[in-house]
Amino acid sequence: MSLRDRLSEDLKQAMKSKDQLRMDVIRMIKAAVLNKEVELKKDLDDAEMSRIMTTLIKQRRESATQFEQAQRLELAEKERKEITIIEAYLPQALTPQELEHIVSSVIAETGAGTLKEMGAVMKAVMARLAGQPADGKVISDLVKARLARQ
Repeated sequence: MSLRDRLSEDLKQAMKSKDQLRMDVIRMIKAAVLNKEVELKKDLDDAEMSRIMTTLIKQRRESATQFEQAQRLELAEKERKEITIIEAYLPQALTPQELEHIVSSVIAETGAGTLKEMGAVMKAVMARLAGQPADGKVISDLVKARLARQ
């Protein structure tokens, strides 16, 4: 079952069970996907939809942090619940060891040895991780650390 079909089925189930939060989150995901499809003028595949959901998670994390700093704990908790729902639609995240292995192999393949070559390494790593939920900041830090050691 494609991710799009799964979202539609889960939206129906959420409506039947009157789960307002799940309904809102699934509608938000579908709206973000539709906006991107209109922007790109093409249907998105599951990997592209996963990238959109990764962005939505990042936005929710930033919002939760801001709400906590403003002492709005109930809103921060709502953002965390939304993150949990969105994460259910993403493939299993890679472990730090798997990320480290991918970064190491890309550095070896590209022959990068200095921080000046970080852009090329990042591009290759992100291409290899297409469709995987991976935080760009974490990957950037890994690449920086590996290139600094060389």
